[in-house]
Amino acid sequence: MTRRIVARRSPIHGNGVFAVAPIKKGEEVIQYKGTLMTHAEADDMYGDGGETGHTFLFTLNDDYIVDANRHGNSARWINHSCAPNCRAVVEESADGNPRHDKVLIEAIRAIKPGEELTYDYGIILDVPHTARLKKLWQCLCGAPNCIGTLLKPKR
Repeated sequence: MTRRIVARRSPIHGNGVFAVAPIKKGEEVIQYKGTLMTHAEADDMYGDGGETGHTFLFTLNDDYIVDANRHGNSARWINHSCAPNCRAVVEESADGNPRHDKVLIEAIRAIKPGEELTYDYGIILDVPHTARLKKLWQCLCGAPNCIGTLLKPKR
């Protein structure tokens, strides 16, 4: 199978993932992989206030989080954008076991070679979104509709 994506330095932030072959709308690009842990384990290990402004944690379901800091793959380098070309989809396991659910990154439009893959992280923190936190979670996507932060408004 030919490689369709490659991780390298990104103009958005740090590393990014780029298409090296055309990707069709609706196509699964990559599974977001890492070590499975409970929410309590993640809070113990990383804290729960979102103070770093940088995370490889992905909420899988009510029970588990995928920690791409440990045994993660290149999906962890996909950057956030306010005008994304991909989305993250949680695929529930056919056997009903929440440990077997998966996070899949799929294209929401056709992506040309050379384009950076992005999705909306949709981060909602349990703490007040202060000006300091919004700056810590600053968005650098450069999209015309950029809201300036990775944090989603609490509704």
